[in-house]
Formats: sequence, C-alpha cells, structure tokens
Amino acid sequence: MIKKLYLPLLLTVVVALSSCSSKMGELSSDYFTTTPQVLEAVGGQVSVTINGKFPEKYFNKKAVVEVTPVLRWNGGQVKGQTAVFQGEKVENNYQTISYKMGGNYTMRANFDYVPEMAKSELFLEFAARVGNKTISIPAVKVADGVISTSELINSTLGSATPATGEDAFQRIIKEAQQANIMFLIQQANLRSSELNSSEMKALKSQIKEVDADPNKKISNIEVSAYASPDGGVSLNTRLAENREGVTANYMNRELKSSKVDAILDSKYTAQDWEGFQELVSKSNIQDKELILRVLSMYKDPAQREQEIKNISSVYKRLADDILPQLRRSRLTLNYEIIGKSDQEISSLAISNPNQLNLEELLYAATLTNDANRQTQIYTQATRQFPRDYRAYNNLGKLAYQSGDLTKAESFLKQAATIKDAPEVNMNLGLIALSKGDKSAAESYLGNASGTNELNEALGNLYVAQGQYQRAVNAFGDTKSNSAALAQILAKDYNKAKSTLSGVANPDAYTDYLMAVLGARTNNSSMLTSSLKNAIQKDSSLAKTAANDLEFAKYATNSDFLNLIK
Repeated sequence: MIKKLYLPLLLTVVVALSSCSSKMGELSSDYFTTTPQVLEAVGGQVSVTINGKFPEKYFNKKAVVEVTPVLRWNGGQVKGQTAVFQGEKVENNYQTISYKMGGNYTMRANFDYVPEMAKSELFLEFAARVGNKTISIPAVKVADGVISTSELINSTLGSATPATGEDAFQRIIKEAQQANIMFLIQQANLRSSELNSSEMKALKSQIKEVDADPNKKISNIEVSAYASPDGGVSLNTRLAENREGVTANYMNRELKSSKVDAILDSKYTAQDWEGFQELVSKSNIQDKELILRVLSMYKDPAQREQEIKNISSVYKRLADDILPQLRRSRLTLNYEIIGKSDQEISSLAISNPNQLNLEELLYAATLTNDANRQTQIYTQATRQFPRDYRAYNNLGKLAYQSGDLTKAESFLKQAATIKDAPEVNMNLGLIALSKGDKSAAESYLGNASGTNELNEALGNLYVAQGQYQRAVNAFGDTKSNSAALAQILAKDYNKAKSTLSGVANPDAYTDYLMAVLGARTNNSSMLTSSLKNAIQKDSSLAKTAANDLEFAKYATNSDFLNLIK
C-alpha cells in the first residue's frame, strides 16, 4: 500500500521540479525582435526598442526574472536598464507573466556610442530565481550593431568653413567737400564776402590739393543753385537759374586760373521745398508741426506758400531764420582717394608692414593662399593693432583648418576678450562641436548671427544632434562632405551623389562617403572604386570599412575583401 502511494507522489515532485527548472531553460531568438533590426548611432546615442515574449507554459509561477540588454564588442560591453518580471504567485509590483499563456513585453535601451561599438552584438541576459534558488537562462543574441555612419561627422567636420574676420579695405574711397555761396533776397550777384568765406577758401584749397595728389582724383565739381519757396514760381525759377549761371562761371574761371582740369556739372532748383522742410523739422520754431502738416497736405507750390503765410504767428520767424538759408549755391567737390595696389600691399606686408594700416594688412593676407604667409601677416597685425579682434580670429581659423584645435581655441579666446563678435562665436562653436560638446556648440552658434558660414556650421551641429532633415535644409547647396553625409542619413541619395561630385577639394572621406552611397544604392562598382580611392588616400580607412556594417552584405565579395585586407 505504501509503495502504491509513493510512486504517484514521486511523479508529482518530479513534475513540480521540472516546472521550476527545465521549463525555464534557453529561449529562442525567435521570441525577440528589435527596432531597428540593426542598431544605429544617432546623435551620439544607440537606441533600441526590444519586443520580447515568454512562451506558453514557460514562466514559473514563483519565478522572478531580470532581463538586461547588453551590447558586447571585442574587449568590452555596456549594459542597459534592467526590466524585472514575476510569476503569478509572486507578490511584488513587477510585470506579471502568465504560466499558461506566457506574455509579451517591451523594453527600451539607450547606450552612449563609442567607436568600438561599430562591430558589436546586442544580447539579452537573464537572471532568474525561484525562491532562493537561482536558475540559469542562457543569454540570447537579438541584434547586430552598430551602423555608425552618423559618427563620420567627427571626420568631416574638419573641412567645415570657419568664419573670417573680414577686412574693410577699399582701394577707392569716395570723398566729398562742400561750400555754400549765399545770396540776398531776390538777388543773384556774387558778393566778395561770400567768395572769400572760410568755407570757400577751404574748398578751393582742397581742389588744388586733390588735383596735385597722385593718389587722389577729382570726379567732378557740382554746382546746385536754389531759390527759397517764397516769391512765386516764375520769379524763383529766374533767380535760381541766374544763381546757377554766375556760380558756374565763377568756378570755371577759378579752375582755369588754378590749371585744374575737372568736370563741372550744374543744375538749379526753383523752389527748395525739400530744404525748407528739412530746416523746419530741425528747428525749434513754434507750430513747426503745423507747418510740416501743411507741406504734407498741399502739393501745389502757390497754395503751400499761401497756407504758410496764413500762419502769421510764425511767418516772420521763417522769413528771418529759415528762408535766407535757402538762397544759395551749393558747391560740391567729389573726389576719390586711390589706395595702394595689390602688388604694393603684398610687397610692404613683407618688407615694411608698419607702412600699412590695419585694413591694408588684413587685406594683404587675402592676396596669398600660403597658410604660413597668412599666419605671419595676421601675427604682425596683432602686434601693430593688438586691440582689434579680427587678426586673432583669423589665426584661430588657420589653426582650426590645420587641425590644431588647442591653438585655434587659444587664439579665438583672445579674440573673444576683445570683442564678442559673431565670427568668433561661430568658430568657437566649431571647436566645441569638434570636442563633442554639442551644448556649448549650440550656445556659441546662437550668438553667431550674420556670419556667412553660419548655415554650414549649423548643418554640422544638426548632423551631430541626429536632426538629419534639418541639417539638409541648413546646408542648402553647400558642396561639402558634411552636407553629403546629412543627405545620406536623410536618405536623399541622388542629392548626396551630386554634392560629393561637386566637392571642390575631395579627400579620403569624400570617396568613403561615395562608397557608402554605393552600398546603400546597390551599386557595387561605385562602392569598390570609391573605397579603393579612399584607402589610397588614407590607409586607415581599410580597417574602418572592415568593421562598417554599411558594407555587411559585401563581407564575402572578393573585390571588397581584397580592398580591406
């Protein structure tokens, strides 16, 4: 009897033990899917959503299972956030999984990208226990990773265009000097007091000086004669015309006497309402707003004059203070100051830079493509003009383009102490982005409004942030590696190909991006020819390509293998 009872009891225990251990054994990878299927670095992060399933009659009712995503690579790994699940008889607050029905779950993981992840795999690790007993569940591989094409921004950023502190050099500077000859009311005769005024003496002296100076040239001398608005149109037309004639004749005699060959242009204005309005608006005359309103309301000269005379309280003041100033001929000497030639400036920048002003010295640096020569000129500019930020900024630009970020940042910080200029902020933004500090880069670029190169810099920032379409829009028609990278990441492959073909100075990364484009568009000949060119220019890219999941489906292609070996 005892034996008959013992056998069924033993079978019950075996089944119970089986449900606690063997039933929670290895899980098939078929129970898991990931989004994306192949992991990808976006904005310096590798994010993944994992959908998992515990099958029917798998999850022990008393079990607690911890599930941890782990990204593994050769020599390292990083773990994501653990999710915990419990059986139906466990009294806790974790997600409960039915023994009979099984259960689905979703978990998310986010990893900071490091270059070693380019060749890695995503696993789920399990830690299970029933009471105090630990149960072993083997880890399950759920995804490959990581496509790291977006991280090429760190390599293409060096070809970004920094902002230049532009010179304000003008070879030809237009100048003008004026003098007035005043007339008495209703008269057009030249008075000696006016012809010998300090203004006229200064003008005649300047005409002679400009004519004699080889670096100056007279454009013309203008005579503009006027009559005040009072007195009627017919009278004022005759007065203004006569004033023009006598003034022009006088100036022609003066030019002939001084042996100055210059063009004399003359004209007259019968009623100088424009000058009248300007003088009234600048005066403190009582009711000036009323006078200005009359000018705006009436366009007929006669009606204007009558309406103003009707304002008896102020007309005497106008007659005494404003109208006499409008009875005049204005003489204007227009001339050009002709600066040094490019050859003179280039020569002096080497032999005697102290003979150049700041704008000429900064301009001299633009006359050569030799970075060493430019560095010498900008360094000299900082010595002669230490309180101008542009030379320091431009030294920082040159250092950035040479790849010396430490030196570039030092010069740019010096420039910033002199002036918080947009060009300086933009370049500091590129430095910050190159160092991986996207927050600082965004802050600097936010203070770089007005720089010609800002959109390109913002395009680089947006790529680094994972905002690919926004980057494409910012780059516009820029032909650079970074612009093409943004277009590839935004899947605009035709535009990317056009951009790469238009890069002015293609380098190894121009070819590498074209190879990526070939892989994405199933153009194997483009892939192999472009990758060959890239590796010839930079042999380290062979190893990069060997680990790059962009080329995963070509892993057995003999042409590809020959390139990366």
